[in-house]
Amino acid sequence: MLAYYLRLAATSFRRTPGLTALMVCAIALGIGACIVTLTVYHAMSGNPIWWKNNVLYAVTMDSWDPAQPFDTDRPALAPPQLTYRDATYLMTSSIPKHKAIMTQLLGMLSGAPGQRAPVPVMTRATTGDFFPMFAVPFQFGGGWDAAADRGPQPVIVLSHAENEKLFGGIDSVGRTILWNGRQFRIVGVLADWEPVPRFYDVVNNPFAGPEDAYVPFNWGPALQELPAGPSSGWGSQPVQSYQDFINDEDVWIEMWVELPTAASRARMLAFMNSYWAAQRKDGRFQRPLNNHLTNVGDWLQVNHVVNDDNSILLRLAFAFLAVCLINTVGILLAKFLRRSSVTGLLRALGASRGQVFCQHLVEVAVIATLGAAVGLLLGVIGLKAVEALYTAASAMDAGSTNYVALTHFDPIGIGWALGLAVLSTVAAGLYPAWAIGRLPPSRYLKSQ
Repeated sequence: MLAYYLRLAATSFRRTPGLTALMVCAIALGIGACIVTLTVYHAMSGNPIWWKNNVLYAVTMDSWDPAQPFDTDRPALAPPQLTYRDATYLMTSSIPKHKAIMTQLLGMLSGAPGQRAPVPVMTRATTGDFFPMFAVPFQFGGGWDAAADRGPQPVIVLSHAENEKLFGGIDSVGRTILWNGRQFRIVGVLADWEPVPRFYDVVNNPFAGPEDAYVPFNWGPALQELPAGPSSGWGSQPVQSYQDFINDEDVWIEMWVELPTAASRARMLAFMNSYWAAQRKDGRFQRPLNNHLTNVGDWLQVNHVVNDDNSILLRLAFAFLAVCLINTVGILLAKFLRRSSVTGLLRALGASRGQVFCQHLVEVAVIATLGAAVGLLLGVIGLKAVEALYTAASAMDAGSTNYVALTHFDPIGIGWALGLAVLSTVAAGLYPAWAIGRLPPSRYLKSQ
């Protein structure tokens, strides 16, 4: 029976090719718009480490100016970064399973085979737990241990892309390279890893690509390297040296901890509160207690990683799809009524209302499938166009925004768009199919 209905649908398409093409194009345009917006929105609002959402926590403490909050628009929020004094003390806690502090540093790499000139690299100065805590994949080697953090030892991890540039993609573990004029031993090379958004660092551009190199955090203070990312301070004391900078009330260090149980989270927060009380007694932390452990999903929301413009664009895309479907309903109804005489003959020959309904519903399903296929193609073209449009902007962006990752072919977003469009089109076709089946056969035959 299904094959018979499909043949009837094909016959109907040949009789009215213009209307059929119009409906397919309307559905395809709506699906294409939804695919593009859903893909970008999903990339920007997604949690790239969702499986560890409830065990990874950003650490914040409000050490800001007693006279005013860090963010005047949202006074309840603590600064997203910590001072050097606070971060290094919290790192002494043995409560977290893993813990990491981090900042960005500017670096120059040189000394690779055949390298003629030093190359600038964005470097993440962090602690060894960064890699297991954030499930960072390695192509060669691995991270460093706690002893390398304490040293600090001259060890470095290269990104996949940087290893391709400097060593042609071979296993470079064990080789040496110069970072900012000092010799470092390569201990690991990352696999291709591009979390979008870059959840562990929302202070810098959260949609930038990962860093080119990673070194132990203490190399920053050891070499007196100022952070490349933003730092903010409110103290009145003049900062005339690097030591003044790290002793001041400047916030410039991000901290994350892995706390797998509710008990460990409670203990860590108690540890933070105890430290807050001691510092308050010594004259610091004069603002109300405002210590927080914020999981990844909430951290992305609190820091407005997804702005209102993206949400509005997503709603507009679905509104456009709804308009396309409403137009399709009208065209279907007109098309079905136009061939009411044929339907009347079928009813007069014994076809039931249910059979007439199923016949027309199969036709609607075929139109929806064709629209989905064309819409998928339009979505691919749209994503390529968006990627090409912003490639130049990415090249000029100081933060090196990862537009390619934002516009990649996302199967989750595309699956939602296609499934929703097909179901919506079939649902929209229910009324025309039902309406044509409800008319009495005598009314059909009168049109002969």
